[in-house]
Amino acid sequence: MVVGALQEQRDASPLGLLPRPGNLTLANFAEINASVDLLRSLLNSVVMTAGVVGCTLVFGLLVGYALAVLSFRGQGLVFALVLLVQAIPFQLLMVPLYVMVVRYFGLADTYTGMVLPFAINSVAVLIFRQYFVQIPRDVFDAARLDGAGELRILRSIAVPLVRPAVLTAMLVTFIGPWNEFLWPFLITKQPDMQPLAVSLANFSQTNGILLQNPVGAVLAGACVLAVPVVLLFVLFQRQFTSADLGSSVKG
Repeated sequence: MVVGALQEQRDASPLGLLPRPGNLTLANFAEINASVDLLRSLLNSVVMTAGVVGCTLVFGLLVGYALAVLSFRGQGLVFALVLLVQAIPFQLLMVPLYVMVVRYFGLADTYTGMVLPFAINSVAVLIFRQYFVQIPRDVFDAARLDGAGELRILRSIAVPLVRPAVLTAMLVTFIGPWNEFLWPFLITKQPDMQPLAVSLANFSQTNGILLQNPVGAVLAGACVLAVPVVLLFVLFQRQFTSADLGSSVKG
């Protein structure tokens, strides 16, 4: 992808996989920026992804904590529903979601409309629940004896102990909305509201045929789309370690 984005003339032969000094240029990045407005499209992707990740962490922590630590009527049913959601493809829900978000809520061409269907992530709920289950109950009982409420326990005790789960859920959730195409494509019609993945798809179908190397321009935009995900993983890869959850309890 990187080599193709830097090619001045498209080379579809096997040798095209290798960079050749005489066929390298940055013009493809300039052309895709002039046609798509990379900065605006990147901003839309950032806002959508940040909204999804923020909602996922907040609701995932709350639901995961409730399923793992609290006891309430219907707890098993809620957990079963969380598991059931995993078996339902998003494509089956897309039509009723579109009708509800666009017709009833009037959220077309808005960040809220793009974020709302992904606000709660069942995978994140399961990740947090599994981590919270591993925390010794003595930790929560001691905090309750000191007069701490459940939200205080979650914020001050539980969340610091499951930091690897928070980072894992953040990275797993980030990749989905950052690369999401179908839902933003349906919900946004104004070019200045479309994320980069949608803008690149529209560009490849319309303006791309007018350029000298349209494939190189699309690959240049794909490189820009991929860079944040790669950087995020490189920065946080060391955080994928198991926490010593039992270290907070004296034997």
